[in-house]
Amino acid sequence: MLDVNRLRLLRELSHRGTIAAVAGALSFTPSAVSQQLSTLEREAGVPLLTRTGRRVTLTPAGVNLVEHAEAVLEHLARAEAELARVRTGPAGPVRIGSYPTAARALIPAALAALAQTHPLLEPRITELDPAGVPAALRAADLDVALIHEYDFVPAHAEPGLSGRELFTEPLYLAAPEPVPAPMAAPVPTSGVLSDHRRSPWIVSPSGTLCRTMAERACEANGFSPRVRHEADDFDTVLALVALGQGVAIIPHLGALDPPAGVALTRLPAFRRTHVAYRTGAADHPAIAAVTRALRDAVPADLRAEAG
Repeated sequence: MLDVNRLRLLRELSHRGTIAAVAGALSFTPSAVSQQLSTLEREAGVPLLTRTGRRVTLTPAGVNLVEHAEAVLEHLARAEAELARVRTGPAGPVRIGSYPTAARALIPAALAALAQTHPLLEPRITELDPAGVPAALRAADLDVALIHEYDFVPAHAEPGLSGRELFTEPLYLAAPEPVPAPMAAPVPTSGVLSDHRRSPWIVSPSGTLCRTMAERACEANGFSPRVRHEADDFDTVLALVALGQGVAIIPHLGALDPPAGVALTRLPAFRRTHVAYRTGAADHPAIAAVTRALRDAVPADLRAEAG
């Protein structure tokens, strides 16, 4: 009989591409992952992997088994959700991932609501970039998470994960004054970003969605940003803008209280936030409770944007 945990390892290998990456994500040693996959091959009775030096690829049988594994793991998630609903309702630990601006703007209100409505629930928050969320959910390091996508960086479907959109927020160009009035009506992107092709830019570190968004937005306007500073906290970014150190693209939640000397010009581009979880887990009492609390914590003006 095929072992479910080994099927999870095979699925992760199909997503990550290397045994070392699977080992690092799941806190195994590479040799342990290799041993488990070899055991899975013996259980399956057919070759699942092709090894060429250090490279490992899935055979057609391996690819087919991964598709079945996705279905099996989804059914298990649904079964766990049904059992939890019958057994206790929302109770026990629930691991919530969030990107920093949502953690500051939404999570406190959501936690306060959960404490009142579901006192037996134990939310545990982890901040991480949305780029790391899919792996953390599939590895069961998280149960539910807030992720976002930008107009310039649309999300792609992640096998084994599902979710729903929570809200949409506009993006702004943050620049030292004087610029057009703060929170002005949308203007053509080319009339704002192109004016700063020679300006120094403040961007997030490489590998983050925010960095990719800024680079693609500038490239869409015919230039690459001249990066002076890298910062992942929008308060820090705005402080640098106020000092005249550069310009930046800031989402609405990151620009709620800009310092003096910063002007925000609204761009015709948006960031969309979703709540994500493993496919089949939407009806789990804890995940459903967290999803409701997060939805209710969304500011009314952003709900209007989403509508």
